[in-house]
Amino acid sequence: MGKLKITQIRSTIDRKEPQKRTIEALGLGKIRREVIHNDTPQIRGMVRAVKHLVTVEEID
Repeated sequence: MGKLKITQIRSTIDRKEPQKRTIEALGLGKIRREVIHNDTPQIRGMVRAVKHLVTVEEID
């Protein structure tokens, strides 16, 4: 199982509440903050919901 490095690149100001909660659930919240998560369908779904606010890199 691989890992994903997720970096927040845009602010959550003026975003809908579910998007803010998803960013928080991923462990983000500030621009340029990075987190590493296991590559699971749940994490992929969360990333898809906020894909306009984050970048994703696959790492080994």
